[in-house]
Amino acid sequence: MTALLETRDLAMRFGGLTAVEKFCCSIEKGELFGLIGPNGAGKTTVFNMLTGVYKPSEGEIVLDGTPTTGLAPADISARGVSRTFQNIRLFDELSVLENVMAGAHQHAKINLLDALLRTGRYRREEESQREQAMRLLDFVGLGDRAGLPARALAYGHRRKLEIARALATQPRLLCLDEPGAGMNHAEKLELSALIRRIRDELGITILLIEHDMKLVMGLCERIQVLDHGQTICCGAPAEVQCNDAVIEAYLGAGESGRKKTADH
Repeated sequence: MTALLETRDLAMRFGGLTAVEKFCCSIEKGELFGLIGPNGAGKTTVFNMLTGVYKPSEGEIVLDGTPTTGLAPADISARGVSRTFQNIRLFDELSVLENVMAGAHQHAKINLLDALLRTGRYRREEESQREQAMRLLDFVGLGDRAGLPARALAYGHRRKLEIARALATQPRLLCLDEPGAGMNHAEKLELSALIRRIRDELGITILLIEHDMKLVMGLCERIQVLDHGQTICCGAPAEVQCNDAVIEAYLGAGESGRKKTADH
């Protein structure tokens, strides 16, 4: 297998606060990779560095052999890295279909003059984007809601719409930031099946941050655990679950740890 994404000694500091220190990982092409840890462990900070929201204080990010450290978010997206957010970000007044079409915009083969004059090339490109967006909506199960405003969707459907919009950017690596947050059990089962289909049917590598341990352990082939910005374990789900450092840092010790384990 060949690594799609590698990070080498990434660090992120905010003044005197170190959020992430010496973060190294290697995600193989086609892998379903999990990144977990307690609140404040630095998981979202890692996502923000990978997607260009933050420029790392130190270290290097390499995507399929090409360094992307310090590139702008749009440039990283154009190279094949897309993400969703812990707090859903949609264009609420646009339709469901228009939200997904917005994700495909970066690949449009038109210029400003085409858009202003609504040339034949513009109309063909718009129709192509519309067809692609409908295919993605059908894929995530929202095809029958394409004409609705995004604000009219139920919470679980809003999550699916954000994933469809991310897929419209044609990613090679899809970074999902707590996609199961706020979902009920039935919605999480649907989400889990969708994530697996994205990897299996579309061939997209997935990096997943998620607090629901059952969802992570059931989906991911490898899991890396952060605590206070540092990696404390990386391995298969069974290995991570029984790791003493993970139990101590992520689940807690003693009665509190047993209660949290039972809750999950």
